[in-house]
Amino acid sequence: MKNRKEILIGILFGIISSFTGLILAILMLSENNSIIESIKNAYFESFLGKLISLGAILNVFVFFIFIKKNQDQRAKGILLLTIFLAIFTLILN
Repeated sequence: MKNRKEILIGILFGIISSFTGLILAILMLSENNSIIESIKNAYFESFLGKLISLGAILNVFVFFIFIKKNQDQRAKGILLLTIFLAIFTLILN
């Protein structure tokens, strides 16, 4: 039971870091001031998957922090979410 809880915590951290990375990528690369408009434009111009992939780069840093702290189950949650995001971006493209 504790392992599942730790994996879910890792997935939660992965979602937060991916979302933060997505917002940072939009703010750096977008010409719009609105984040929602930028996401809509990215979807209609079919490069939303690329933005999601850029946002997921932050997961690498969180993954290595968990590994360094010997929190392997949380790192497993990060890895599972990253694999899910990779499959999702493949479907989008």
